[in-house]
Amino acid sequence: MKNALTEHLSFDQAQLQLERAGEGDDKSLYLNGICIQGDIRNANQRFYPTSEIARAVKTLNEQIEGGYSVLGEVDHPADLRINLDRVSHMITKMWMDGPNGYGKMKVLPTPMGQLVQTMLQSGVKLGVSSRGSGNVSESGDGKVSDFEIITVDVVAQPSAPGAYPTPVYEHLMNTLGGEKAFKIAQEVQGDPKAQKYIAENLVNIIRKLK
Repeated sequence: MKNALTEHLSFDQAQLQLERAGEGDDKSLYLNGICIQGDIRNANQRFYPTSEIARAVKTLNEQIEGGYSVLGEVDHPADLRINLDRVSHMITKMWMDGPNGYGKMKVLPTPMGQLVQTMLQSGVKLGVSSRGSGNVSESGDGKVSDFEIITVDVVAQPSAPGAYPTPVYEHLMNTLGGEKAFKIAQEVQGDPKAQKYIAENLVNIIRKLK
């Protein structure tokens, strides 16, 4: 049985870049950057050969091209399931550049997607966390084989190399006004003026998290 594997990359490691595509009010926000690094021993002491990442990226792209929606979440759960109430983005493309797997992610107009967009526009540096499965060598070298990418999640910036990311969703829910803002955002998804008001309030909440 394969192991569930998650690997975190900070904003600087992922080299995330923002991009807007479309016209007028229909412009969509995209994130581009490294989703998983190959041929190095990472913070979890695992080693992903480039060949394993390339094969996993190819498989995921074939799924996307076949019409499968690869959804990602804010933060990530302990398992490999996708929770629709936490979805913030959709992976539209992955590719290889050297030993690393890169991805392009479209931020969706869901409550969690709007949270991500507000954070990015407020200058919050977010990282990514790949979620997949594979076998880890028992010889002690941490080499991963039979690797499969399930998705790539958006996570908060780790405070130090190897540190676990701060749970964005839980922080928001535990912040004064955070849960109320989240519920209102769900109820007014079709009202641009109301969404703008919510976004401004979320900015103030986010500033309190720093």
